[in-house]
Amino acid sequence: MKHTALHGAKRYDEAIQTFKIVMSKLDDAIDVSAQRKPPILQASTYLTLFAELRQQYLSPSEAARDIRKVIDTRVENAPFRVLDTTTGLLCDREAQIRAFKECVEYKKLVSWIITHPDFREERIKETVATYFRYATLSHRWERKEPLLQDIQDKVLYELKSVGGMAKLQSFCKIARRAGYRWAWSDTCCIDKSNSVEHQEAINSMFAWYQHSALTIIYLSDVPPSSKSGALANSTWNKRGWTAQELLASKVILFYQNDWTLYLDDRCPNHKESVAIMQELQNATGIDRQAIVAFRPGMRCARETLRWASMRVTTLQEDIAYSLSGIFGVRLRVDYGEKKQYALGRLLRKVIAQSGDITTLDWVGKPSAFNSCLPADITSYKAPPCKLPSLSEDDIQSSVSSLRGAVALESASKLYQTLDCLSAPRFTHRRLHLPCIVFPVTEIRRKPGQNKEMHCTYEVKADGIHDLHITTEDKLFQCSRTTPPPAWRTFLLVRTWTRHLLELPDPADDSESVDDLSVPECTLPSSENGPVYSESHSQALRLIVRLGQPFGAFLLARQRGGEYKRIASDRNIIAQVRDMTCVGDMMDIRTMEIV
Repeated sequence: MKHTALHGAKRYDEAIQTFKIVMSKLDDAIDVSAQRKPPILQASTYLTLFAELRQQYLSPSEAARDIRKVIDTRVENAPFRVLDTTTGLLCDREAQIRAFKECVEYKKLVSWIITHPDFREERIKETVATYFRYATLSHRWERKEPLLQDIQDKVLYELKSVGGMAKLQSFCKIARRAGYRWAWSDTCCIDKSNSVEHQEAINSMFAWYQHSALTIIYLSDVPPSSKSGALANSTWNKRGWTAQELLASKVILFYQNDWTLYLDDRCPNHKESVAIMQELQNATGIDRQAIVAFRPGMRCARETLRWASMRVTTLQEDIAYSLSGIFGVRLRVDYGEKKQYALGRLLRKVIAQSGDITTLDWVGKPSAFNSCLPADITSYKAPPCKLPSLSEDDIQSSVSSLRGAVALESASKLYQTLDCLSAPRFTHRRLHLPCIVFPVTEIRRKPGQNKEMHCTYEVKADGIHDLHITTEDKLFQCSRTTPPPAWRTFLLVRTWTRHLLELPDPADDSESVDDLSVPECTLPSSENGPVYSESHSQALRLIVRLGQPFGAFLLARQRGGEYKRIASDRNIIAQVRDMTCVGDMMDIRTMEIV
């Protein structure tokens, strides 16, 4: 009764101390009852009663232990250190926890749960989540941004209010007024001199924004009272790191350079503002729905790379590092490795983990990391190669025309061979890529191009319509009568993708493909001719799809037997001459490309 009265009076320290006394007396009573011998029956009854009473409660130390477990789980997805918006001090995780234990919320929680042990888990999670919630800052870095050493062991609000320091102070004040005790900024809350911490911070940053309660986006180049359209013109939209900050954050608010809300929009979350989201979509090319409800992963990887292709970073490697959280991968940070190696390592992970080869669809200069990958993210600026698609009626019509014209055994064997191909994979920097191969029989340079950087070549390959390919590479000219040396052969290849089998996308694990492969071809017959099973129809549908124009790669063999992709200044679009000639598409290999 005394504990209840003190708790109701918000005298939580006294309430806890009172309960400690109660628990101590109860424990003593249990010990005495356990040691008392005569009368045995009475002692046993008291012992049982005291034990049952003891189980109805938690001791303060037990409550503290349960609370600490929840805190530890909570801070796993939180930054290493944050700013205390009330004191202006920088706090690490242990300092945050100490502050929590000294605050009224903690004492109230302990006092409550010691008498409500059955409901403690929900109450602890609710209190901890509320106390440890934090706001994050998304902004464009400018000159004289305060670093960790500039504010460590200092009161932020007492420092000279100029430049980046003024921005940091205003951010903390805005967060405090919004009800957040903790705030995080990438300028000063990371120890960049500690390589291990810096590495972990870069790989965790997406999660930190994702778990923040609010992201305050500061537009330093948007003046007060700006009209609609000013956000679209802000440099903030062009920076590499701000893409993940926008996509990861669940709740955002845009502020102009005088720290007033953009468009004076006072809704609690600007992701709920149709006008602002439409403006962002127009400015960034990111679909409005993706901005509002983005989920990290490798779905639509090519589209994600197109978003990033329009952004820049101060440090060239950061264009890759800033995408690791968006793709949901961890990437070792190695400043000085150059952007094409950082980008190459990122794309290697995306291809290897998802099997998605749309990342190979680019135009530009090849990377020194691997010739199938671009040297620069800007190579993804152009939309992906768009090829004509067939309607279901067109497919059915073509399938009907192929019946009797195509050997079903060959078509089914082709389907089975392609169905058994493994996904693309990397071994270090070598790409092992499943392909349908068409040997090149002739390469001739078009005349009158002696001084041009790019040369156009006429290319002929078995089973393929003739092509013109423009490239910076100087290709060895050859023909059937003057073939190149064996180690200098060329191949025109169609990269293999399982969607041609009308199976699920490799990046989509929502369906199993175990039951979707075509069974071994058998050719039942009747007096009227072959009976076409479902597997035969699937095989013929594949032939129809393979007969359509496709994006091709030109590969040149190297002395070691591996191949190199020849980059062109535009997509190479090829088409088989006759889709009834299944044999022309039976050269199926996994190419090793450097």
